[in-house]
Amino acid sequence: MDLRIENLSKTYPNGVRALDNVTLTIPCGMYGLLGPNGAGKSTLMRTIATLQEPDSGQIHLGSLDVLREKEELRKRLGYLPQDFGVYPRVSAQDMLDHLALLKGVTNRQERGDLVESLLVRTNLHQVRKKALSGFSGGMRQRFGIAQALIGSPQLLIVDEPTAGLDPGERNRFYNLLAEIGENVIVILSTHIVQDVMELCTNMAIIHEGRVLFAGAPDDAVGTLGGKIWQKFVAKTELKDLDSRFRIISTKLIAGRPLVHVYRAESPGDGFAPVQADLEDVFFSRIAGLQ
Repeated sequence: MDLRIENLSKTYPNGVRALDNVTLTIPCGMYGLLGPNGAGKSTLMRTIATLQEPDSGQIHLGSLDVLREKEELRKRLGYLPQDFGVYPRVSAQDMLDHLALLKGVTNRQERGDLVESLLVRTNLHQVRKKALSGFSGGMRQRFGIAQALIGSPQLLIVDEPTAGLDPGERNRFYNLLAEIGENVIVILSTHIVQDVMELCTNMAIIHEGRVLFAGAPDDAVGTLGGKIWQKFVAKTELKDLDSRFRIISTKLIAGRPLVHVYRAESPGDGFAPVQADLEDVFFSRIAGLQ
């Protein structure tokens, strides 16, 4: 089963074109949707989740027409939005039990077994009696995944899930998502390149509502072979370099700017070739250099 998005467009009343003829085929497994803030990622996620209507286009999950059969899609969907609200004084166990009941698990024993298994799977069993208000950021995200997994969804959407997590919490969350992605379609919407690099076998880059690349991360990186050059420079040199070269990124390392330049041939001037990575792909695509 795959998710097929065809010619999807959405323009808001203020004139912002959030989706511009988006076409993607998303297979089973981890799929990264990478783009800067405001690129249209959340609009696409909400549209797939049937929370808003597109102006035009189609979405199919297998043989299911998502936009025409919204209730059927919702039965097969798990959704973790960027911001989700919970009753802060309720325990994780009681909240999951309540959500499972709302999702139609009416048998008390079945519901108890389901909640127990989800708490274990998301490594929250030891804190199951703790109020959600006392959860760390990573624990809240793992709880969010637990509620999204109620009903054994065929499609799981997670929107900016690792923003604000410390490295340890992020790694635990990575492991959980990778495990889930072995059996279902998991769409990971993020602006964090590392998330896609470490988790996803397929991806798309979206910017200003348009798809700039769709395919495997390794294929994307391969398009930049021999075209990325780097050099440590003084801050006072940046303006001059920017006027002479296509600088795609600049980051400080030990207080010194490290510049990456996109160029088919050596720019000379002390630049050295460097192995391209997904961050270079991201910045070069956003800059319109590919």
